[in-house]
Amino acid sequence: MRLIPRSFMWRTILMIMIPLIVAQVIVAQVFFNNHWDRVHTTMARNLAGDISTMMNFIDENKPDIAKSMGQNIGINVSVNKNLNRPRKNANNSRIAGQLSNELSRRLKRHASIYIDRGKRLVFVDIPTNNNQIVTFGTSMHRIYSTSIEVFLIWLFGSFLIVSILVTPFIILHTRSIRRIANAANRFGRGLDAPGFQPSGSKEIREAAAAMITMKERLDRYNRTRTDMLNAVSHDLKSPLARMRLAIETDESNKKGLLRDIDRMTEMVNGYLAFARGEMPEIEQATEMPSMLVRLARDAAPKKRIETHFPDEPVQFYARPMALARAFGNILENAARYAKKKIRITENDSIDQIEIIIEDDGIGIPDNKKSDAMRPFVRLDNARGTNTGGTGLGLSIAQTVIENHGGQIFLEDSDLGGLRVRVVLPL
Repeated sequence: MRLIPRSFMWRTILMIMIPLIVAQVIVAQVFFNNHWDRVHTTMARNLAGDISTMMNFIDENKPDIAKSMGQNIGINVSVNKNLNRPRKNANNSRIAGQLSNELSRRLKRHASIYIDRGKRLVFVDIPTNNNQIVTFGTSMHRIYSTSIEVFLIWLFGSFLIVSILVTPFIILHTRSIRRIANAANRFGRGLDAPGFQPSGSKEIREAAAAMITMKERLDRYNRTRTDMLNAVSHDLKSPLARMRLAIETDESNKKGLLRDIDRMTEMVNGYLAFARGEMPEIEQATEMPSMLVRLARDAAPKKRIETHFPDEPVQFYARPMALARAFGNILENAARYAKKKIRITENDSIDQIEIIIEDDGIGIPDNKKSDAMRPFVRLDNARGTNTGGTGLGLSIAQTVIENHGGQIFLEDSDLGGLRVRVVLPL
């Protein structure tokens, strides 16, 4: 038998309602054990005092004074010889028990208490010294406080009010989670979720936005793999065909063959570098200026490197080898197309770090900047000819930067060339 429900909605309802019920039970218990006894003891003591005073007048043969006093305080006093009462009285009941004790203590004689719940009246029969019975009749409110009933009604009512108010919010909350689950199920099967938008609380919207971002990265990952296969097929087919033709026709050119081999080696190394860009690595405390200076000197030993770093650069946790690979590709790209100068700038803020790498080359037209980020795409017409490369540098850099939760932007530099701006969260 499963006591805890499986659904999030019912678990949340129980998580709210059970503590509420427990709190109400504790409050009711404290109220009854303290307020009930204190209030009803006071009420019983006051009524017993009034009855005792009037009984003293009756014992002194002054019944008229007792009746007049009772009329003034809302108690009907009558003297009878015989009464037809039930055998069982209410002396030991919770309502009349305290009044019975007070009367026994004050009058030193037995008093019988009867309660008419329909008319909400209390009757107290007390024998006199001359074998008569004096009956004191009054409202039950003199010994019983209706605030107890009101209190219980409000306890139950508050439970209903909280249930009515909380349940719709829980349903909406659960619906948002269910929509994320359905969208994730469709994403996992390679389908889109038309109309899916982040909704619900802040945390649920963040989870939905993260899932959408993950879906976009997976789509790009799949497109990249497809592009890689197409590029391998296209780029390797031509040199292999030339090599085969040269061997079959016995017109092989050693220099041509070596050039084709070098080109194929360069392409294979580029594919391997692209694959290594997604290898796992432990995050470590990283500081960018020293890394960037070392990478710039290695990539562009003959170019003038201009740096603008903060006096106290921020440290953040990242995968240093992956970042070095990404910025190394960006700097190699800048060194390949820069004429004389490369400028590196770091801007730190509270929640992010911004790295800007610029060159004084010819830049990239705006209509080709998006293509420059695609893997295996070379923009020789825009950036120059005979520069080599496989078109993987910026794609590898983008993959690494996005895996760190950052973004990379291609912009125009005031130096005349390309401005690569990388934003990383802290």
